Amino acid sequence: MKYRKLGQSSLSVSEISFGCMSLDVHAPESIKLLQSAFDAGINFFDTADLYDKGENELLVGKALNDVRDQIIIATKVGNKLRKDGSGWDWNPTKEYILSAVENSLRQLNTDYIDLYQLHGGTIEDPIDETIEAFEILKKQGKIREYGISSIRPNVIREWVEKSKMATVMMQYSFLDRRPEEEALELLHQNGISVITRGSLAKGLLVDKPPKDYLNYTAKKVELLQSNLQETGHPLSYAIDFVLQHPAVASAVLGMRTKEQLELNLTAFDAKTDLQIIDQLKKILPQNKYDKHR
Repeated sequence: MKYRKLGQSSLSVSEISFGCMSLDVHAPESIKLLQSAFDAGINFFDTADLYDKGENELLVGKALNDVRDQIIIATKVGNKLRKDGSGWDWNPTKEYILSAVENSLRQLNTDYIDLYQLHGGTIEDPIDETIEAFEILKKQGKIREYGISSIRPNVIREWVEKSKMATVMMQYSFLDRRPEEEALELLHQNGISVITRGSLAKGLLVDKPPKDYLNYTAKKVELLQSNLQETGHPLSYAIDFVLQHPAVASAVLGMRTKEQLELNLTAFDAKTDLQIIDQLKKILPQNKYDKHR
């Protein structure tokens, strides 16, 4: 396993990270799966207080407690669950964040969170207030670094200008190259790392039947799929595509089974050709954001 630094922080994370959202929180196998990932060299685990109404954090805390000082735990805040269980409401206020962190610390069974992320965000948010909350938590030692999970260029620009965030999590793949227009280079120039999600495009880049995706028709998706299959290592190329950009620190891959973990590890270890990646990039026109500019 290879490791990269998160932004300008002292945190080093594995180039592929474990996306915990899809885990079955009631299956004993999930604990073993998280531990197996650590044994294989994955040290970065991404969860959120929203997932499974907090039970996902509980699972991560339980499974990895014995190696807490050897791992990087990322979780998220901003979606406040309603007391009646009917859903959640967006709440990026300072008051809520300072309160919500206590619950995540308890559920994760830890004294600190390595990376605390705002779980979304709009340009209408009280951004200065949100940043203040994160800075307070850093000074208190309850979090080590903070970032946002956002694909919105206008929000990202504001956070780059106003904050000392370490990371931005965003969707990025062969089928979603919108970050290339502006965000990736902006973040790289400012020493802020990108954590990618959706890098397999809901499985379309690996084994799912073609269908419309963003502005691409199913026919165009199928064209890219066929070229990926010709490489003999579609999963490897999907992962290495996002990792080849210098702004990217880690690719978050959702894993639910031992077989998926092993496939991802094998794909990560396989050698790819940068020239082939460049050829694959030319198959479809690059898409761009049409909102939140």
